[in-house]
Amino acid sequence: MDINTLPKALLSIAQKQPNRVAMRNKEFGIWRDITWAEYLQNVKHVALGLHVLGVKYREHVSIIGENRPEWLYSALGIVCAGGAWVGIYTTNPATECEYVVGHSDAVIYFCEDEEQLDKALVFREKTPNLRKLIVWDMEGLKHFKDPMLMSFNELLDLGKETDQRNPDLFKQLCEQVQPEDIAGIIYTSGTTGPPKGALLAHEGYLWIGQAARESMDTNIDDETISFLPLNHVYEQIFDIMFHLTVGHIVNFTENTDTVMADMMEVSPTVFHAVPRIWEKYYSAIVLKMADATWLKRTLYDMAIRIGTRYNNKALSGDKMPPLLALQYQIAYFVIFRKLKKRLGFDRVRFGSSGAAPISQEVLKFFLSIGIPIREGYGMTETTGVTHISNEKEFKVGTVGKPLPGTEVRIAEDGEIVVKHKAIFKGYYKDEAQTREVLRDGWMYTGDVGEIDADGFLKLTDRKKDLIITAGGKNIAPQYLENLLKFSPYINDAVVIGDGRKYLTAIIVIDDENVIKYAQDHKVQYTTFASMTKTPEVIELIQQEVDKVNRQVARVENIRKFRILDKKLYTEDGEVTPTMKVKRKAINQQFADLIESMYRESD
Repeated sequence: MDINTLPKALLSIAQKQPNRVAMRNKEFGIWRDITWAEYLQNVKHVALGLHVLGVKYREHVSIIGENRPEWLYSALGIVCAGGAWVGIYTTNPATECEYVVGHSDAVIYFCEDEEQLDKALVFREKTPNLRKLIVWDMEGLKHFKDPMLMSFNELLDLGKETDQRNPDLFKQLCEQVQPEDIAGIIYTSGTTGPPKGALLAHEGYLWIGQAARESMDTNIDDETISFLPLNHVYEQIFDIMFHLTVGHIVNFTENTDTVMADMMEVSPTVFHAVPRIWEKYYSAIVLKMADATWLKRTLYDMAIRIGTRYNNKALSGDKMPPLLALQYQIAYFVIFRKLKKRLGFDRVRFGSSGAAPISQEVLKFFLSIGIPIREGYGMTETTGVTHISNEKEFKVGTVGKPLPGTEVRIAEDGEIVVKHKAIFKGYYKDEAQTREVLRDGWMYTGDVGEIDADGFLKLTDRKKDLIITAGGKNIAPQYLENLLKFSPYINDAVVIGDGRKYLTAIIVIDDENVIKYAQDHKVQYTTFASMTKTPEVIELIQQEVDKVNRQVARVENIRKFRILDKKLYTEDGEVTPTMKVKRKAINQQFADLIESMYRESD
């Protein structure tokens, strides 16, 4: 069998290793194993149930819910029935859910629970194509009656009955699916306007799974942990693309608040996260050690200095001095080994950072303590990946070399342009936007970068985000923002200065770490907002800004800053679900605050 669609990939792997664990799910503190045979059985019953409900070839079905096996059962069931899944972020309000469901012409709405069902009940009158609402968790809904409502268990029962009556139907449905058919529609985060539905084909999902597998050297014995939004392409790389080509184990966390505890229990071999998560881990380690005993703190500081020197030598490719190698082995055994175990990183042999640029300093920190983290690059429209560094060949400050079979070039204006077999098929119902970014099979990424002599890609920034000061200097804000976010006291930073005389920044503090600082230093405040205005906290952040200013050219110095008296929320349209700041929204929402930094005298 030529494995060229997701249904065929699932059938193949489930037949080869039916009794091997495919995934684990944590419920009420207990991990439960799910075999590949059980996975396939659930997918089969979902597909057959959807077929009975009238889901036709190439129709679209929406899914909204946190990461759990039912998400994959639903998604793979949809494609096995001949359809395409449409993921929706659980944080989306009803109006945004309505947009995605209506724009994608979804005929079925899979949802996790009562909270997500309520959203559909608000907008279903405005989405006439919607025929059925299927709920995974019926808690609180057992006595709720509605002709459109169906429980997930009822759908499985319907599929099971259909399978008994017609045992060949599932195979027939799977065989109708073609490699070029759309498997998933991923709505981009909408940093520049309404979300656009990127059409990703079966052949693209499988091609990425195979190509990235070669670079990352993943294998059947690997274990990953699933906690990033599953409707985002980054999580789908590990839970769908790799999973259906490699056959490793996917562990679903109990909820987003238990990730760090679950990490220690699972101890995955491959760990992927967005920069915000890596930054959180770094901050937690730094502040934890600051509170440690004098002896522990002294040993840790010594180990970090040794680790940094060792890592700098390793990165430069210079010959490693035997004494330094010995010192690092001792530091690793005494300090880093225990630290990694406490974090749940003791088995990690490949760490991945993606979905947004990460600070080089954060990368170097993890490398120095023995956690092999690599930065990758890609976007929804490239089915997630175009570049990644492997375990041995990499350069900090770059996103690696292109995947095998990927062509890359830099346009005259510095824009990165890529082509491979998994480039998306276009935006759903948006030919104009498709033509703008997709030309002769080449994807115009909107990112600016350069390729070095060894073929490594270095990102500069988003083309539209580059700052040109009043003095005509070109500045990449992401670089400065990442330096600022290296501080354990800064959660987010937005650098401003386009057309201005100097650069300023809006700072979002790390509330947990700054609150602890305030308590330790007996800072008087009543609310979070009042804390951000205290002289002590302003001075703390000023010191962190000064550290960054000393690292960059004078023209790149942050002359003034303002601390926001709130966090940034996806619900407020300030950040995307993967925690990327929406610059346009920030500039509009905090226009007065920004202007105040330029009205005042220097």
